[in-house]
Amino acid sequence: MAKVKKNIILKTQDLDIGYTSKKENTVIASNINIKLESGKLIGLIGANGIGKSTLLRTLTNVQSPLNGDIQINGKNISEYNPLDLAKVMSLVLTEQVASKNLSVFELVALGRQPYTNWVGNLSESDIQSIEKAIEQTNITSLKHKKCFELSDGQLQKVMIARALAQDTDLIILDEPTTHLDMYHKTYILKLLQRLAKETNKTILFSSHEIDLAIQLCDNLIVMTDNEVVSDVPCNLISKGTFETLFPKDLISFDETTGSFRVKK
Repeated sequence: MAKVKKNIILKTQDLDIGYTSKKENTVIASNINIKLESGKLIGLIGANGIGKSTLLRTLTNVQSPLNGDIQINGKNISEYNPLDLAKVMSLVLTEQVASKNLSVFELVALGRQPYTNWVGNLSESDIQSIEKAIEQTNITSLKHKKCFELSDGQLQKVMIARALAQDTDLIILDEPTTHLDMYHKTYILKLLQRLAKETNKTILFSSHEIDLAIQLCDNLIVMTDNEVVSDVPCNLISKGTFETLFPKDLISFDETTGSFRVKK
């Protein structure tokens, strides 16, 4: 039986991330080699302060790598101009929406900015993309509401719809479940899981919800003090990767349940 060729959307090669000052480079993580496939939900996890945000900023071209390459659809990220990059990668950040006086439809419509003309007029095709994104995220009933009327969970779905309307191969989310209760954390991650499969988009998110990520993600990128590894959750469990995430004095990882537990 012939192997199905994998469609790699994002790839890093010998990537070093960190910060540059006049005196020296501060390396946060090095030798990062990951491949993100289309139609997959990928979680980026690790302890607080380990460098998840730095990695996301580097992957999204907000800051430059110290060394190595990042490719999106086989093209180095540095070769994209901002407009073309916005057509292949969309972002959902944790910052508050600039104007909550926008309606849900208007906020989702902002995702079409890379495609609209210079005055921002929406074409029939743009409107269809917006309506489709609203339907895919189950927010049709909210379409005419103002964003200040929404709960945190509802607003997060609107932000995801905006990324969908942008129609990119890659969607990157920075901690999309922050400030949500357990039910809505699960709801958002289940929504992302479904969207990855239905749209064949690559969806990468960072999260502190490690137990949920293990259950719902196709692949995980795990950052530890010593390395950055990427694999399917079951392989990471069998390799003992999760046991190295935190000090062992308070919590431990239970391989049989695939979750962390507090030590008595």
